[in-house]
Amino acid sequence: MKLNRRHLAVLIALPLQGSSFTVASSVSVGYAIVETGQTQCYNASTGITCPASGVAFYGQDAQFTGNTGSYTLSANGMTVGDNVTGLTWERSPDTNGDGSLTKADKLTHANALAHCAAQAAASYQGFNDWRLPTIKELYSLIDFRGTDPSGYPGTRTTGLTPFINTNAFHFAYGDTAAGERVIDSQYASNTLYADPLASLAGKLFGVNFADGRIKGYDLTLPDGSEKTFSVQCVRGNTRYGVNAFVDNGDLTITDNATDLMWAQSDSGTAMNWQNALAWVQTKNAESHLGYTDWRMPNAKELQGILDYTRSPSTSNSAAIDPLFNATAITNEGGQADWPWYWASTTHATYNGMGGSGVYVAFGRATGWMKNPPSASCYTLTDVHGAGAQRSDPKISSGVVTIGTACNNGRMVYGLGPQGDVQRSAHYVRLVRGVIPQAETFRLLVSKTGSGTVTSLPASIDCGANCSASFTRNASVTLTATPDSGYRFTSWSGNCSGTAACALTMSADKTVLANFRRRYHPL
Repeated sequence: MKLNRRHLAVLIALPLQGSSFTVASSVSVGYAIVETGQTQCYNASTGITCPASGVAFYGQDAQFTGNTGSYTLSANGMTVGDNVTGLTWERSPDTNGDGSLTKADKLTHANALAHCAAQAAASYQGFNDWRLPTIKELYSLIDFRGTDPSGYPGTRTTGLTPFINTNAFHFAYGDTAAGERVIDSQYASNTLYADPLASLAGKLFGVNFADGRIKGYDLTLPDGSEKTFSVQCVRGNTRYGVNAFVDNGDLTITDNATDLMWAQSDSGTAMNWQNALAWVQTKNAESHLGYTDWRMPNAKELQGILDYTRSPSTSNSAAIDPLFNATAITNEGGQADWPWYWASTTHATYNGMGGSGVYVAFGRATGWMKNPPSASCYTLTDVHGAGAQRSDPKISSGVVTIGTACNNGRMVYGLGPQGDVQRSAHYVRLVRGVIPQAETFRLLVSKTGSGTVTSLPASIDCGANCSASFTRNASVTLTATPDSGYRFTSWSGNCSGTAACALTMSADKTVLANFRRRYHPL
């Protein structure tokens, strides 16, 4: 099991039978963040080959590796152990146990709490510590290899990719036969928005594994009914998501829970996604605060420093520990507020495009709403709460005009049924690993003819495995072995000749091995 070095005081054992985790001690001062899973690089609109240092769009999520997601199913397939976080999950949100995932499985917040309490009382699968997850626990499962189906035409979902590992977990898009939308796959957490006045009945933070977002959802819908959610209970590692910030006294803050160091202050100004990535590299060139390995945090790292007990209205601050400095702003409605921050993660869409970047709202996650619905203009509302994770166009040309504001008559930019405010320029926070995170490059091998290509170190066996990622400047040697009746004739691409191919992984590289059939005269 891959553990953060801060876990040395805790023993977590995975039984040989493949059942759930047993925690021998609850003493822990840290937790490991699972990487986002994103391996594709993007520019401001579409996928690209990952750029080298000094090239536009360098420094994004896919160019850094972290704790790779890893799961173990229990012997009976009913629970899933997370080998990185030490959490154990119900495998399926099939709360009524009928073997299918439909609208009938979804529960109100009160019933979700009761469901997990009942699982604990019944010692489900042999454990009595089941609970409804916190929003940080729930977000640990998000996988940004998913694609956003928003705007997807039709109801067939076979070509869509959700934001959760479906090899490990059972998942279903919205139950369109019961009147739901494709994107209605919001999962409940036990984290409520700290601002009780943001809606009449309060908001619950949930993760939508269909469209890859965190939002604060109103517990009571406009028609007076209660909002229902998919529910998966969790157990184990109660320290997950609990930060241990230390002010280093040099304008940096270390989270001893995650072994990440943060710059105490943000960028001080908003910028588009490309410029945000470039700004980070400028800071590295300046040896900002004495370091040259700053990067823009990925979505999970950035969400990991949110403080969900704070909000602009209740603590008069950003939703972050007061050790951090957050630039004060005035939002589109004229309120004192705090920024949204870019992640290095792209929010890809169902059609393969990558024009939106993930951001996390440390201030109000606002939207333009008609209040009342018959109004001809829009009022700014905190629709999703400080602590939401949404996405915005990476450039200003991507924003959409929906109407005019009631307070000043200006054009307003929004998206979706709640008019999520679009800005296209956000602030930036700098992060680095206390144990520096390795940058990786991809080596792709292809072949003509019949033969095998292997690598040293042993990551490629092509054959079946024809690509692998290696850390920057790693030395890799490829060897070509022809099958019977064939001969190896040459390399092409980033290698040439017929000798063993020696590479230094300073960028993504592609190699072609050419095999030809031997011909024997009659």
